[in-house]
Amino acid sequence: MTESSPHILVVDDERAIREPLSRYLKENGFRVTQSDGSADARSKLSAYAIDLVVLDIMMPGEDGLSLCRHIRANSDVPIILLTARTEETERIIGLEMGADDYVSKPFNPRELVARIRVVLRRMGGGVMRQRAPELQSYRFANWVLKAGERSLVDAEGVAVPLSTGEYNLLLALVTHPNQVLSRDQLLDLTQGREAQAFDRAIDNQISRLRRKIEADPKSPALIRTVWGGGYTLATDVVLL
Repeated sequence: MTESSPHILVVDDERAIREPLSRYLKENGFRVTQSDGSADARSKLSAYAIDLVVLDIMMPGEDGLSLCRHIRANSDVPIILLTARTEETERIIGLEMGADDYVSKPFNPRELVARIRVVLRRMGGGVMRQRAPELQSYRFANWVLKAGERSLVDAEGVAVPLSTGEYNLLLALVTHPNQVLSRDQLLDLTQGREAQAFDRAIDNQISRLRRKIEADPKSPALIRTVWGGGYTLATDVVLL
């Protein structure tokens, strides 16, 4: 597994399918996050930079078709449906909603891996495809982050220089205000890397950002540390 390994979200309420499949995907070089239902999947999609979703159609509560509709309305992330052989109508509906492919249960995991790789190649190699509002500007406290210009300006309109890493980290924070983001999540949202090897990079960038935007970097009011959790942007954000 490399730093740029595609990140797959496996959504299936059946643990006996979800966990062995996740292990197989990891053995074949993918990073994997699991969800046992649609509500948890929505949370994971918000918290991580997912490159492709493997989605079971038949789940209790909100089913896979509803989740597929939600994903496609908010993201271009590819979707591969897991369907029972008798679910032809649902399979067609899923494809009409924007799913990229389907695999019928019971399935050969080798076939699924092949389909994942084909879809990722077709979509550009497995890069985060959330519809990031690149032209948006975000006002928080006395600052405005202009995503279209990749610049940060203060209340007087003076630009503060940011490195690429600092910009990506701040963008992740302003697009998830008042949410606790772990180092793992921040690494995934900004770099797509394995947290175990690079979590200190996040700490160092947080320290640099605080020196640039906090009135008192030693007692930060905006980017707060959540002990045992990660970091949070503790202020509201307004889209301009």
